[in-house]
Amino acid sequence: MSAHILIAEDDIRQATVIRRYLEHDGHTTVVVHDGRAAIEEARRRRPDLLVLDVMMPGTDGLQVCRVLRRESDLPVLMLTARTTEEDLLLGLELGADDYMTKPYSARELMARIRTLLRRARPAEVPEQPAHDRVLRVGALVVDPARHVVALGGRRVELTAGEFKVLAFMAAAPERVFTRRQLLTHTRGTDTYVTERTVDVHILNLRKKLEPDPARPVHLVTVFGVGYKLTDGSAGSDPSEAPGDEPKEYR
Repeated sequence: MSAHILIAEDDIRQATVIRRYLEHDGHTTVVVHDGRAAIEEARRRRPDLLVLDVMMPGTDGLQVCRVLRRESDLPVLMLTARTTEEDLLLGLELGADDYMTKPYSARELMARIRTLLRRARPAEVPEQPAHDRVLRVGALVVDPARHVVALGGRRVELTAGEFKVLAFMAAAPERVFTRRQLLTHTRGTDTYVTERTVDVHILNLRKKLEPDPARPVHLVTVFGVGYKLTDGSAGSDPSEAPGDEPKEYR
């Protein structure tokens, strides 16, 4: 799977290493060293994926992600030296599809990139297996093979992480999933990711799917357990209780 990949990294040595690995894997690359150049190049060439360093001079990676996410669904893999939970969750909230903390393994970086490219190109799959069937929950339609979500006939744009959580829940509507179950399905055994990552995805999904995100009727919190996806016909679930999620992620 050959792709055109934009690398935004102010550390010239690291950028060179990433470029060499990507080109060895058959991809074409462009390297920029600041956030403004990353935005301009992404607009000009429309790459298949952006490898984005957070700590860049001037316009940093978080600002780049914020700007580009308003304009497109370009897959974004963030690289960050920041290891606090809040920093990592902020990147996801802004729309990053995945992130890695420095120092990182080049082999793992390539594996993450391959995964993101596969998610971004579902139409290349020659046949649709049973687990990729179109999922319907009330007015919500989730098409895993085409990576399309619609609510009431209106298309909804999701990041790869948001889509994976929603599709997993849509396959079993009304079933209650714990944060750990959703996290494991979305991120595997990534040791840098915490269960609060799920709260961020649910928060963002509610903003995009709920008539009133503060009183969700589709993505409902089940107090002390986790979340479930409903068709919205019953209104806000009485089992939803304040305090179940961290205040800033409700």
